[in-house]
Amino acid sequence: MKQILTVASKEFKDGLRNRWLVSITLIFAILSLGLTYFGSAASGTIGIASLSTTVASLASLAVFLIPLIALLVSYDSFVGEQESGTLLLLLTYPLSKTQLVLGKFIGQGSIIALATFLGFGSSALLLAFQPSHDEVLATFGLFIFSAILLGLSFTAIAYIISLSVSEKSKAAGFALITWFLFALAFDLALLAILVGIEDGLSQQGLTQIMLLNPTDIFRLVNLSGLDSSGVNGALAVAIKSGFSTMQLLISLITWVIAPLIIAIFIFKGKKL
Repeated sequence: MKQILTVASKEFKDGLRNRWLVSITLIFAILSLGLTYFGSAASGTIGIASLSTTVASLASLAVFLIPLIALLVSYDSFVGEQESGTLLLLLTYPLSKTQLVLGKFIGQGSIIALATFLGFGSSALLLAFQPSHDEVLATFGLFIFSAILLGLSFTAIAYIISLSVSEKSKAAGFALITWFLFALAFDLALLAILVGIEDGLSQQGLTQIMLLNPTDIFRLVNLSGLDSSGVNGALAVAIKSGFSTMQLLISLITWVIAPLIIAIFIFKGKKL
């Protein structure tokens, strides 16, 4: 455990030196505060939007931004050190490959988690002055927790990419392709399936397909308990499928653990 925490501490300090934490936090805070205050501008009013409008807007923002940032932070975690020669040096210490992966994951995951908490927490602080304090706390607590899980899942996916290629440039390319597939192409393909199938898909079947994408699970977690009258398309159908918030969170946690285990197995079988 000591080795894991040592690696985690190093990764976290490197993130601070590279200004990743400050940059990500500022991006999240500025955008979340802007959406919180101007989220109802489309209806002709400016001011603090309702809780449902704010969370729906933040979920739409986070589903694109968090996976991209997580991939950019982590895509070169192993291939970058392999190119520079420091990966072999690290493995000369009394440190197993599993401990190295877990240490990096905890350190870089902490950067994502802290930035998410501070950045999106600023919106919760703004809404805390509204009458329904308890509802704001519970809703934003769920939102921030699921957003952290979303970031961790793509951090683990980035490790698979980083351990599967031999060049940093290839890892960057695959990271962007991965983001495009999960954040954009998956939902477009799902919409095409819904339009193309004559009898359509059942709510249960549609939701089961959406569980193959952590970004869709994240949106289901945060929109299922809110007023979904403004939600359209496949998401509106899936929200009514009957899956509980706990079931969806377990699915999102699975998307963190499974890629991390795969990354460890790839690393163990990798020849350096």
